Amino acid sequence: MVSRLVLVLGDQLSRDLSALKKADKDSDVVVMAEVVEEAEYVSHHPKKIALIFAAMRKFAQELQDDGWDVRYSKLDDPDNAGSIVGELLRRAEEVAAPGVICTEPGEWRLIDKLKYAPVKTHILNDDRFIASHAEFEDWAEGRKALRMEYFYREMRRKTGLLMEGDKPAGDKWNFDHENRKAAPDDVTVDGPLWFEPDETVEEVLALVEDRFGDHFGDLRPFGFATTRQEALEALAYFVKHALPRFGDYQDAMLQGHQYLYHAVVSPYINTGLLGPLEVCQAVEKAWKNGDVPINAAEGFIRQIIGWREYVRGIYFLEGPEYPQRNVLGHSRDLPAFYWGAETRMNCVSHAVGQTREQAYAHHIQRLMVTGNFALLAGVDPGQVHEWYLAVYADAYEWVESPNTVGMSQFADGGVIASKPYVSSGAYINRMSDYCKGCSYKVSVKTGEDACPFNLLYWHFLDRHRERFSNNARMGNMYRTWDRMDEDRRETVLRDAESWLKRLDAGEVV
Repeated sequence: MVSRLVLVLGDQLSRDLSALKKADKDSDVVVMAEVVEEAEYVSHHPKKIALIFAAMRKFAQELQDDGWDVRYSKLDDPDNAGSIVGELLRRAEEVAAPGVICTEPGEWRLIDKLKYAPVKTHILNDDRFIASHAEFEDWAEGRKALRMEYFYREMRRKTGLLMEGDKPAGDKWNFDHENRKAAPDDVTVDGPLWFEPDETVEEVLALVEDRFGDHFGDLRPFGFATTRQEALEALAYFVKHALPRFGDYQDAMLQGHQYLYHAVVSPYINTGLLGPLEVCQAVEKAWKNGDVPINAAEGFIRQIIGWREYVRGIYFLEGPEYPQRNVLGHSRDLPAFYWGAETRMNCVSHAVGQTREQAYAHHIQRLMVTGNFALLAGVDPGQVHEWYLAVYADAYEWVESPNTVGMSQFADGGVIASKPYVSSGAYINRMSDYCKGCSYKVSVKTGEDACPFNLLYWHFLDRHRERFSNNARMGNMYRTWDRMDEDRRETVLRDAESWLKRLDAGEVV
């Protein structure tokens, strides 16, 4: 019987993968490969590389134990071709395979490589997502604005999650206004469930240390789940211990608590170890059992079946050039402190430091600290995009680029966001304790001690006035700016320019 190759990528570690469901266990050959091309197209965080390689090795072993013929290439195998296409060609020759079946990758870059590979490749839809490309396109057709909230409601209706007949549970679709509490005085959980590295993980850690030790990020200690069973345990731990307070404090930030009540299951969903629907069903069950309030359950479920599905839809709808968009014309280089250089801004220092240590930061740290600063300072969104793609364990281009290029940097001109997500230091001060330990003073609006977010906020609004002054959600901001006396406005802009010049000169700012 002629064997086909079945390609399984490092973010497709699911028995429900369409390529595996389509394959014949008795004749087809599964190909999995750790390749340098995928590990280095951006400078991925060592923890991210280790998570993917370790999970791949264990998933390959599960398939072998289940009777699949798996041809697995470790990174240091001497015959490793170094690329996915190269490995497919090598294995096709090895078993005389006439072609390849695979599930659609989550990046246009890899889709194009497979489409034009010199071996016949049939790409199947990735049906692990709730909304297909066709469903999202149908929803988007004819709409003046593609707002997530309305798509989310369709996903609620489709899945039945938090629905009571045709109506949303609690008579509201969205409880976001209840999910914006400032940081609590006490945190009652000590972060997510972590796992001690076993022999397989230790072998991978040694490999990553040797090959990618110069990448930004701390490899050790390493505690990510690397099997489906471990990921399920991590999910159960979150639902029991952290979910009850997740809703209230999901936007909060504290210096001594890197995780607060966040789940940290996105790396497992995005690698395939967990399914998005089963994660939401576990959360819904906890609400139905009376263990968690509705604002916590709804806020979490919205992130998965709402936001996660929505940004994937945007990524594929907008096409391969989406990550290169830059409608605001921002061109400043990404500052060195994103890669660990010293900065006097305590909020940025903590967000970057946590990213370096854990390959993780929650959505407000990404959006309103590192993302907010980059947007205010006019940093090239392409560089910002590559940074986020590199440094987070849950980052794959289909999910990361809409979040960065669209939501964070407004570089898509409003496809995703109805306004740019910019704020002064007041927001960060309200949602965190970062300002208490900062060299700058959040209450100071001008001068050398002024919080840079205060200065750059008005500088951003002033230089982009033509684009945003008629935006209904930004009118109050411009009216406040216009009410300031002219001397005050000139001082703010002069101080902002002076600060940016010091930044560009490489000074510690």
